[in-house]
Amino acid sequence: MEEQPSQEPAGEAGRPLDRRAELSEFLRSRRARLKPEDVGLPDYGRHRRVPGLRREELAQLAGVSVAYYTRLEQGNGRNVSAEVLDSIARALRLTGAEHAHLTHLAKPKQHKKKASARPQQVRVALQQLIDSFENAPAYIVGRRSEILVWNRMAAAVFGDWSQMPPQERNWARMVFLKPEYRELFVEWDQKASDMVSFLRMDAGCHPDDPRLSALVGELSVKSEEFRRLWATHDVKEKSHGVKRLHHPLVGELTLSFESFKIVDDEEQSMVTYHAEPGSASAEALRLLASWGADATRAGTAAPKA
Repeated sequence: MEEQPSQEPAGEAGRPLDRRAELSEFLRSRRARLKPEDVGLPDYGRHRRVPGLRREELAQLAGVSVAYYTRLEQGNGRNVSAEVLDSIARALRLTGAEHAHLTHLAKPKQHKKKASARPQQVRVALQQLIDSFENAPAYIVGRRSEILVWNRMAAAVFGDWSQMPPQERNWARMVFLKPEYRELFVEWDQKASDMVSFLRMDAGCHPDDPRLSALVGELSVKSEEFRRLWATHDVKEKSHGVKRLHHPLVGELTLSFESFKIVDDEEQSMVTYHAEPGSASAEALRLLASWGADATRAGTAAPKA
């Protein structure tokens, strides 16, 4: 008998992030997006009670028994091998980020719980480095999408984060709960999707992090968009791209961004933005840099604490 899809998304308000439930829901969601014709299987047109591939079809593609795959999809990944996970990832056509997420959920590293509890600290040299970027907004983001340090240009473009309480310096909270950030990002829907994917990846690495659970719970209660996106179980990593902003002082900005993992702390990333040389956006950044503190105070500043 084929299983019924779960009606209750993981990560609802008040619920801890359950690694087994996360593993189960992730596998179900990835299987549901595949059709038999997508993977070279015949579709005899029979009525399907759930979308996507059946468990037995996925098990066939992965070269494992139906019983084995069923145990894994029920959240029991304790003894699964890396080779089997690789086979299942190939059968599900997972991206690199999705494959890594599956591995984190099925075979969590024992040191992760301690890592999630320690304070996040940024080396002084890194702060000095981003401060040296005169016309380039830059900041360092850590676990739970928390903004740890930033330079003067980041404050001029994204808002004076020094005026926020530390617990509110969080990209997910700002994107979903602060109207000024909905206005700032021209493609707000894409930014929102990226933030949820970031948190999903973080949840896979740190399922026992109580602050992450509290953040997911708060956003689930306060934002319908967050609840909808969280239920998709989508994960992805973006190391570069383009953001279009609507700045209250200089108008439209088109900025390319690059994200770099910090080698000695892989849970931190430095994100930098730049404009195409000679473009209107480059001139706008120069104007913001020349205005200095005035631009920071008058830009997309958050409400005063």
